[in-house]
Amino acid sequence: MLKKNGNISLWKYFSKYKLIIALYIVIYLLASGCIVLSTIFFAKAVEAITLAEYKLGITYLAISGATVLFKRFSWFIADYIYFNYSSKIVADLNLDLARQAFKLNSKTYADHETGLFVQRIVSDPESAVRNLSELVDIITEVVTSAVIIIYITVLNYIVGIAIMAVIGICLCIEKIRRSCYKKNKFLMRRENDKIYSLTTEIVRSEKDVKSLGLENKLEQILKANYDAYKDSTYKFRITDAKLIFLRNLLVEICGIAILILGIYMIDLSMLTLASFMIIYSNNGQLYILIYSIAKISDILLEVNISTTRMFSLFENNEFVCERFGNVHLDNIKGQIEFKNVSYTFVEYERNDDKKYLTPKELRARNKTERKIESKNKIFNKLSFKIEPNTTVAFVGRSGTGKSTILNLMSKMYEVDSGEVLIDGVNINDLDKETLRGSISLVNQFPYIFDMSIRDNLLLAKRDATDEEINRALEKASLKDFVSSLKKGVNTVVGESGIKLSGGQKQRLAIARALLRNSPIIIFDESTSSLDNFAQEDIKRTIDGLKGNSTIIIVAHRLSTIRNVDKIFFLEEGEIEDFGTFDELFENNVKFKNMFYAENLN
Repeated sequence: MLKKNGNISLWKYFSKYKLIIALYIVIYLLASGCIVLSTIFFAKAVEAITLAEYKLGITYLAISGATVLFKRFSWFIADYIYFNYSSKIVADLNLDLARQAFKLNSKTYADHETGLFVQRIVSDPESAVRNLSELVDIITEVVTSAVIIIYITVLNYIVGIAIMAVIGICLCIEKIRRSCYKKNKFLMRRENDKIYSLTTEIVRSEKDVKSLGLENKLEQILKANYDAYKDSTYKFRITDAKLIFLRNLLVEICGIAILILGIYMIDLSMLTLASFMIIYSNNGQLYILIYSIAKISDILLEVNISTTRMFSLFENNEFVCERFGNVHLDNIKGQIEFKNVSYTFVEYERNDDKKYLTPKELRARNKTERKIESKNKIFNKLSFKIEPNTTVAFVGRSGTGKSTILNLMSKMYEVDSGEVLIDGVNINDLDKETLRGSISLVNQFPYIFDMSIRDNLLLAKRDATDEEINRALEKASLKDFVSSLKKGVNTVVGESGIKLSGGQKQRLAIARALLRNSPIIIFDESTSSLDNFAQEDIKRTIDGLKGNSTIIIVAHRLSTIRNVDKIFFLEEGEIEDFGTFDELFENNVKFKNMFYAENLN
């Protein structure tokens, strides 16, 4: 049960606390033993009282009461252990799943909803651990009820046979319920992932939603998602409720029948009144036994679903990880070369249908139906070379592959064929430290974390001094703004930098990249949200980096790249022309028209 996907298992996380877990189980077994002893001593008390042995009956009742108190105390200790150690196990799981999420490539994130990752990293571990701890409690209840039913059978085998027959029928019903439960539960959890993703997006895009008047449209989309979740939840619960009703009805009928049978047997002198009182007082144990067995089935399914979802993040077929080589380079010069690079954008169809698919079926579908390749490759044998410590720019109309080049260059995407080389080494052969340590990427829409400005910068360089931080802020034209804040660099900027404007986010991201001081710095439309004054400041900063790092810029505003060493002009996934700004302006009509169109607007 704890084993999943080869070497990945829940036992890895529980084994660190195996002695504590063993103690937890022993305590619950002691509590279970107390319940059995309490039942037996209560039965003896009833028997003694019916025989007019009142002192002995009181003694048995006192012992029965003492075992009940000890049971309560045992449960309190068990709860203390659970609350203390379950949080540690969940935290370990959360951390390892988050680490695995860091390894997934960018394409994997693009092909799945955000909620899918968040639920599997945060919610599923808690569900798995909670259910496993509950399993111990339920198993002890099964043992307790089974022992008491055996005791009743010893008192009267006819009643025992009747109870066993009902248990057999109920287990058949439970088998049917288990099958329906599993299918409907997978569907319900998948619909919940979609709701979580959409709700997260709506909360994060609150300003855009309001400014574009999208409330009604998104409300309709959200309603459709909630309706789908509601339908899946209803199907799950109503199917489960019907089968549980049938099972419980059978148990109740059996309980009534056993009592009638007991009275009939008393009349025939086949059962003593004391034995009947014991059977009557423990009549509910049949229901507890059936309920507990069903609960074990539910828990095992919940644990199976949670672990399948969690550890599927480690399955490279569905969630593809980044791959790195073993070559380590200490001093990166910053030469970049594309050799006959071909790349096709592959789109994956999301599983939005209402049909239930198991994880195995989903993986099979991933390999066949879900993979839809575009007919036109973005690049076909693209080749170019960027010399170390030069500043180059890629320009062209939208959709010509500018940002894709940057993603291939930084290994966010992987080429279909050909090579991307850094200092003459294929980036697929470079180790992670070399590749990630040599490139800083400033995106058009950078993510700013919910922490202070200082802490956002320290993410790039943990040991950065105040002087280095101030210099980076100054170069990014952000120092005056930060100085105007009451708490300065210690100002918390909110989730995704919500307290900052778009331009301030970009400048903070640029400062973060500058502080890192990597040999290759990539700017992907990183001045798009800046005003003309800030844009000029950043342009001067980039100009100041010339000769110290390899600078790659993707820009729609041609005025921002006048001083670069070389411009690559892209057209339909090919480098149609290259040269300095003046050379392209003089010799390339399309480039000149782009410049005029920009300035006319």
